[in-house]
Amino acid sequence: MNSWGDWDHIVKVDPDKALPEGVTYEDLRATGTDAIMVGGTTGMTEEKMTRVIEACGACDLPVYIEPSHAGAVVHSDHLDGYLVPVVFNAGDVAWITGAHKEWARIDPDIDWEHTTTEAYVVLNPEASVAEYTQADCDLEPDEVAAYATVAERMFGQEIVYVEYSGTLGDPEIVGAARDALDEATLFYGGGIRDYDSAYRMAEQADVVIVGDLLHDEGIEAVEATVRGAKEAARVRQ
Repeated sequence: MNSWGDWDHIVKVDPDKALPEGVTYEDLRATGTDAIMVGGTTGMTEEKMTRVIEACGACDLPVYIEPSHAGAVVHSDHLDGYLVPVVFNAGDVAWITGAHKEWARIDPDIDWEHTTTEAYVVLNPEASVAEYTQADCDLEPDEVAAYATVAERMFGQEIVYVEYSGTLGDPEIVGAARDALDEATLFYGGGIRDYDSAYRMAEQADVVIVGDLLHDEGIEAVEATVRGAKEAARVRQ
């Protein structure tokens, strides 16, 4: 089992966004989150990524880059690895293999041993990631379940990521993805703002992810979502 098999909660840090006044990345450890993911859809640069990764390295938590494009990839001793999105319901092939091909073409130093792909299913049509990838978000639960099955059974994905970026998702749809999986870990992201929303989505997904919450509301809000995710995980088990 990979490390994420033991996780319940991830904080996604956006290098293009500031932290609230008085908050540092080192404060993340005290929230109880299991890991830090560094990435975002827009504004990613090598300079910003390097600055945030070095700061997160002081947290004594697993730190992974989730690259949106090859230019946002950096190599650092502070990293535990790379979690690379492959958007299974993308309309633009660049987000299935094209961007990945470019990374492999221009970067001779990819650490393949610590690089894992995530089978994304993007479901909020209003989100930037849906627009950029031209994702087909009009999916029924059985279609999302089928994507999860294809990801795990045909493509050998270890992570399936149901992404509602910007809004809280439909638990029925997330649960359908969960029921379709055997060994793959189900990530969920989108609209988690408090204990209740974290608990609700962690009843369905193995791992819940918060992102904008850190930048908008700070450490105490993140800590509440950690408690929700972990208590739901204990009940689920």
